[in-house]
Amino acid sequence: VQLQASGGGLVQAGGSLRLNCRASGIKFNINTIGWYRQAPGKQRELVAMISSGHTTNYSDSVKGRFTISRDNTKNMLYLQMNSLKPEDTAVYYCHVPNFRGTSFWGQGTLVTVSS
Repeated sequence: VQLQASGGGLVQAGGSLRLNCRASGIKFNINTIGWYRQAPGKQRELVAMISSGHTTNYSDSVKGRFTISRDNTKNMLYLQMNSLKPEDTAVYYCHVPNFRGTSFWGQGTLVTVSS
């Protein structure tokens, strides 16, 4: 299983970015998948998850600003991030919590929000 994240970068506060995650080696359409982030000196935390049936779950800190979506025809996961804040600065990881009893992490993409 490979999860390849992209789309990170440097953006000013209030700006937007869209993160992408390409999945391979997995039955993408039947798996829950999501985004986590890890800021410097902090623990990795959930950002958003989306089930195979497109049910979504967001952390309180990003509700109303971020939107998670998936395209099962392309094995792609997305995270649209709007109204970005400096506290959103982190490495963002795509994550499959359970595929055949194992969890998988992508390599991460860095998002830096300047004030």
